[in-house]
Order: sequence, then structure tokens, then C-alpha cells
Amino acid sequence: MGFVKEFKEFAVRGNVIDLAVGVIIGAAFSKIVDSVVSDLIMPLIGLFFDSDFTNLYIPLSDGVTPGMTLEQAKAAGPVFAWGRFLTVLLNFLILAFVIFWLVKAINILRRKHAEKEMPGPPAPTVTEKLLEEIRDSIRSRNPGA
Repeated sequence: MGFVKEFKEFAVRGNVIDLAVGVIIGAAFSKIVDSVVSDLIMPLIGLFFDSDFTNLYIPLSDGVTPGMTLEQAKAAGPVFAWGRFLTVLLNFLILAFVIFWLVKAINILRRKHAEKEMPGPPAPTVTEKLLEEIRDSIRSRNPGA
């Protein structure tokens, strides 16, 4: 019975739930970035190569002939699919860049929130007030000290 109770405490703890929400949002956000790269950015880059960017490859066998799509070329033999790799790499870079700025913004907000919650210095105690008065009295009698 202790194991089940311990697992329930772990599962409903805030950090686990936050992590689960983060993974779900991250997966959805990854699909958005993938669509931006595949549907918006890569076609523009593909204009420079006069082809679908993901279909750019280097044939590694004689069975692959120029003009085949990547899927046809893979069925015919091994290929070096550098276009698809660059698409995935660009996906990663955009996702990493966006996450970097998101984490940076969250850290700024956390610092501002922490500054608001920090209490000011404590009020001086009676002893400290008396010591300050003694110090000020000594200074007024002996200005050079």
C-alpha cells in the first residue's frame, strides 16, 4: 500500500504535471515549426535549386538515375539524402532558437517576480538605533575622525 501512495504523491506533484504539459505543448509546437520549415521556408530555398529541396540527393549506386524522386531513388539503391537532412537541421535550429528566446523570457519574468517578492531590509532594532546615535554623537564632537 505504501508504494501506491508514494506513486500517487509523485504523479500529482507539480513538477511532473508541468513536465507533462511541457512535453505535449512541445510536440504540438514542433509540428508547427516543421510545417513552417517544410511548407514555407524550404520551397523558397528550393527555388535556388529548381527542385523540391527534400528530393536533393547524391546517388551512391549505379541503379539510381538522375531525375528520380528521393523515394524512388531509395528503392533503387543507396543515396546520400542531403536535402532532407538540411530540412531536419533547419527544423532543429529554428526550434532551438525559439525555445532559447522562450526560456530567456521566462527567466526575465522570474527575476522580476523574485525582485517584487524580496522584502526590504529589516527595521533597525533598538540597540542598532542607540549605536547609530552614539556614532553620530562621536562624529559631531570630532569631525575629523
